[in-house]
Amino acid sequence: MKKNVFIALLLLPAMQVVGQPRNIDSLLNLLETKKLTSLELINLYTDISSHYLENDNEKTIKYAGEGLKLAEKEKDKEKISSFCNLLGISYYTLSKYDTAYLYLQKSLELAVELKDKVNEAGIYMFLGNLFRRQTNYEEAINYYSMSMRISDSTNNKERYATTLVNIGGVYRLTGDRDKALEYLEQAETISEEVGATYLQLNVSYQLGSLYNAKSQLDKALEYALKTDELSRLIGEKKMEISNLYLLSTVYVGLKDYDKARDYINQCLPLAEEYGDKRLLMGIILGAASIYFNENLFEECAELSLKAWNIDSTDFNYAKDASFFLIQAYIMLGNKEQAINFLTNYNEIIRARDSKQYQDALADMEVKYETEKKETRIATLESERKLYIWLSIVGGFLLVSLVVSLLLTIRNARKKRQLIARESLQEGEIGERARIAKDLHDRLGSSLVAVKIGLKDAENLPVVRDKLDTCIIELREIINNIMPVSLQKFGLKVALEDFSGELPNLHFHFFGEEIRFNSNQEYAVYCCARELVNNAMKHSGATDINMQLIQNRKHLSLTVQDNGCGFYEKSVEKGYGLGNIRNRVTTCQGKLDIISAPGKGTETVITISHPPKG
Repeated sequence: MKKNVFIALLLLPAMQVVGQPRNIDSLLNLLETKKLTSLELINLYTDISSHYLENDNEKTIKYAGEGLKLAEKEKDKEKISSFCNLLGISYYTLSKYDTAYLYLQKSLELAVELKDKVNEAGIYMFLGNLFRRQTNYEEAINYYSMSMRISDSTNNKERYATTLVNIGGVYRLTGDRDKALEYLEQAETISEEVGATYLQLNVSYQLGSLYNAKSQLDKALEYALKTDELSRLIGEKKMEISNLYLLSTVYVGLKDYDKARDYINQCLPLAEEYGDKRLLMGIILGAASIYFNENLFEECAELSLKAWNIDSTDFNYAKDASFFLIQAYIMLGNKEQAINFLTNYNEIIRARDSKQYQDALADMEVKYETEKKETRIATLESERKLYIWLSIVGGFLLVSLVVSLLLTIRNARKKRQLIARESLQEGEIGERARIAKDLHDRLGSSLVAVKIGLKDAENLPVVRDKLDTCIIELREIINNIMPVSLQKFGLKVALEDFSGELPNLHFHFFGEEIRFNSNQEYAVYCCARELVNNAMKHSGATDINMQLIQNRKHLSLTVQDNGCGFYEKSVEKGYGLGNIRNRVTTCQGKLDIISAPGKGTETVITISHPPKG
C-alpha cells in the first residue's frame, strides 16, 4: 500500500512553470480601477488567470472565463485557444476531466488552424497527462507520441525531453521499470545538453523516484538530494514538496526513521500552504504509511482520517485512506470504526471496479461448475448425471422466466409513467402558451389603450406611471410563463437571455445551434432556471457557470456553482430537485449531481433524443 501511495503522488504530470510578470495585487487593482481597451483587458485576464494557475484553479477558471468571453467577442482565435488551454488545465487539476477535455480539444483545434506547432505539441502532451490520470495508458502514449513527433520536427529539445519523461512515467505505472529507466536516461542526456534547469529538476526527480521503486536506495538518495538543491534554487514549491516526501520514503527504506519523520514534517505544512488538494492528500497518506510501519497507529489513523475528509470522492486516495484506517482501527481495538471504513472501502472498490468484479465472479463460477461437473463424472452414473443437469437447466429456465416477467412488468409500469408525464408536460406547455397569448392579446392591448387615452390628461401623471409599471410587469409575466426567445429561437438564445439578467451567471455554448422538440427544450430551460435559483437562494453561490453543448443527436447542460454544497446522499430530498429529476426522466435523459459540503455543486443534464426535422 505504501508503494501505491508513493507512485500516485510522485507521478503527478509535469507542468511548465507559468511566468508571473507582475504582482497580482497590482494586476487586480488595474482591472478594477482603469478603463482599458478590449485588447488590454484580454492581456490582463491572461496575466491574472496564468498567475492563479499554480495555486488557485477556481480563480483561474473565473478570470480565464471572463477573458474567453471577451476574446470570442473580439474573434481573437489565438487568445481563445490560450484561455481554453488555461481552463482545460484548471478543470484537469480539479479532476473534472470531461470539462477539461472539451476545453483542451477546442484549444487544440484552434492551434491546428493557426498552425501553432509549439502550442499544438503542448496540448497533445497535456491530453496525454489527462488520459494518464484516468489510467487510460494507451491513449496517453498515443498523445505523448504526437507531441514528441511535433517537438522533434520543430527541434524543440526541451519539450521532446519532457515528453520522454512522461512516457517513462507511464511505463513506471504499468510496472515496466527497465523501459521507464531507458526513457528517463534519454531525457537526462538531453536536459544536460540544453541546460534547462526546470527540465533537469524534473528528470532528476523522476530518476530518484524510479530508483526508489527499484530499491536502489543509494542512487535514489543521490538524485533526491540533487532535486532538493535544484527545487530550492529556482523556487519550484510543488517539486520541493514532492521531493521532501521522496526523501522521507528513501530514509524509511534505509531504516533511518528519524530522518524520514524530519522530512515528512517539513513536507506537510508546505503542502497545506500550497493548496493542491491531490498533492496534499498524497503527502498525508505517505506520512500515515510511515507511522503505520513504525506501529504508531493513533498518528496513522489521525492523518488518514484527515486525508479522507479532504476528498472522500477521489478513488485512488480515498481507497488508500480507508485501507489505512481499517488497519489502524483494528490495531487500536476500535471495532466500530474499523467496520465503518471497511464498508466505505468496499463501496469504493465496488463503484470503481464493478465490471472487473463481475467478470472475475463469472470466471470463478465457471471454474466452480467445471470442477463440480468433473467430480460428478467421477462419482455418478450417467443416468443420475442427466437428471441433475436437467434439473439445473430447468431451474435456470424458471429463474429466467421469473426475471423476464418481472422486467416486463417493470418496463410496462415505467412506460405508463412516462406517457403520463409526457401528456402532463404537453398540457402544461399548451396551457402556458395559451395563457401567455391571452395576456398579451387582451390585457396587454387594453393597458396600452388606456395609457393612450390618458395621454392628454394633465392631472393623471401617477396613473400613467402605474400603467407603465403594469405593462412592464405584464411583459415579464409573459416571458416567465413561456419565453418568446425559447419559442422563436431555441434553447441557446433563451439561456443567453436568462443569463443576461443575472450578473454572476456566466453562459457558454459549444456545438451546433439547432432546434430540439419543444418538450425537450422547455424541460431543459425549466431545469436551468431551477438549478440557478437553487444555487442563489439555498447555497449562497456568488459565481455560477452554465454550459450548453449541442449536436444533432445530443444536448448537455452543465450548471456549476461555488456555493455551500451538500451531501450527495441527500440529493433525493427537496421539491426543486424532484421537479428537475422528473423533467429529465420525461425526456428519457440522464441527471448527474456532484456535490460535497463546502465544495460547491455541479449538475449535468444529458438528453439523447433526435432534434426536430
